[in-house]
Amino acid sequence: MDLIKVFKQSRIIPLALLMMLTTVNATAQKRVTVTNPLIYSDVPDPDVICVGKDYYMVSTTAHMSPGAPIMHSRDMKNWHIISYVFDELNESSRNNLIGGNIYSRGQWAASIRYHNREFYVFFGTGIHSYIYKTKNPFGKWELCSKLERYYHDASMLFDEDGKVYLIHCERGVIYVKQFTDDLQDFADGDANGTRIIGLDDGCLHEGVHAYKINGKYYMTTIWWPAGGVRTELCFRSDHITGTYEKKLIHSDSADFPNHGVAQGGIWKAANGEWYGMLFQDHEGVGRIPYLLPCTWVDGWPMLGDSQGHSPLRFEIPGLKEKKFEGIVQSDDFKSKKLGLTWQWNHNPDNSLWSLTERPGYLRLRTGRVVPALFEARNTITQRTEGPQCCGTVKMDISQMKEGDHAGLFSFCSEPGGLAVVRNGADYTLEMRDRDVLKDERKFDAKEIWLRMDCDFTTDTARFYYSLDGQNFTRFGTDFHMIFSMAHFTGNKFAIFNYATLQSGGYVDIDYFEYRK
Repeated sequence: MDLIKVFKQSRIIPLALLMMLTTVNATAQKRVTVTNPLIYSDVPDPDVICVGKDYYMVSTTAHMSPGAPIMHSRDMKNWHIISYVFDELNESSRNNLIGGNIYSRGQWAASIRYHNREFYVFFGTGIHSYIYKTKNPFGKWELCSKLERYYHDASMLFDEDGKVYLIHCERGVIYVKQFTDDLQDFADGDANGTRIIGLDDGCLHEGVHAYKINGKYYMTTIWWPAGGVRTELCFRSDHITGTYEKKLIHSDSADFPNHGVAQGGIWKAANGEWYGMLFQDHEGVGRIPYLLPCTWVDGWPMLGDSQGHSPLRFEIPGLKEKKFEGIVQSDDFKSKKLGLTWQWNHNPDNSLWSLTERPGYLRLRTGRVVPALFEARNTITQRTEGPQCCGTVKMDISQMKEGDHAGLFSFCSEPGGLAVVRNGADYTLEMRDRDVLKDERKFDAKEIWLRMDCDFTTDTARFYYSLDGQNFTRFGTDFHMIFSMAHFTGNKFAIFNYATLQSGGYVDIDYFEYRK
């Protein structure tokens, strides 16, 4: 019932109250514009839920620590990181870059759910699978269970009858398994479970998300047909074990040809409308999320605009929230806690970095001697953002030791950038493209500024240095940023310091300045 109309007809409501209610009603109908990609940065495998008026999203961070970032929004437009599901994974010494590495492995394709006032996140690593839970997603998460088997791209589903299921992909086939009541195991142990969907067409099928909506079970997955693009499929049934009907609900590449927008979740927003968050492979910057309208047609959640396209701009209802700084931020390192936008390459050695030894600086000490960057502990990273962005660091290099390498790189499976190398009493600045030395020069200074400019319209990075913080000199050659499954992450700003001859040296990072 329209309360405004009732009050008008009653003729007893004070005019001031009527005006207030009219203003509230008009405000509630306000529309805000969103632009796709929603986050032009590496936020793959998104899964989103709405709890009350709050939205929560989880994503993949692979070999980075801490991992499984939880992002929050009140308007579905502006997102910021509020916590991580775990600080470290310790499945083997390789998580610590000892005896190997876990590049491209680590945490994958998480599922986030809310049930009985608790938040749950399920993810796998290629070795094991984990469930974490919390009552407060802004705080700490606790390990609920560790499963010995890895379940690929899996989704949790809490049914109304109290049963809890896991739906997972195995070589293009989708299976359902029922958890035990304590979520520590499954009713059928480590078997695949009940086969519910199998297309058996030789194409890629993965990224399952499972829902119970209006009494029906829905499964969304990606499908990569031969000669086509990544496409989103939906399956539905009256029963969890099937039989399932199939519908193509989205197939579009937006403005990046031959790169389909697919894989992610759907949800009912606070105002009752439906939306989806899918992602697109976008080369050097990584895999970037798109917010899409979701319209129910004949009981199917159709994604995209009225033509089925991924809209580059569209309006959503709601009050415009204060814009957050985003998921990449500048840092002056004056806090005693490391900011949530930072992640380490693999698990860090926490004895070798500090924000308190020299207040206002991030100190990076060298540990064991290593031959190259990929084996170095305590390389600290932030995402890059498109279409263009820039990161600058100021480094005190006076305490580097012979053979130490410290600098700023574009970090991916084939990295490049600037490194200061200590040779005796001399310092040499090097620009490297992969393993190829492109430029070098000796210099005499105790501090240096290093800058990296990224242009993701061409996937090109350019590097600059300064000895006074005011005048920057272009150094080296253009660096082509790539994306590959060898790391499975987009290019990142990486600040590093490692020893090739002796341990014990350190550099102090005064600040990281970010501009977009």
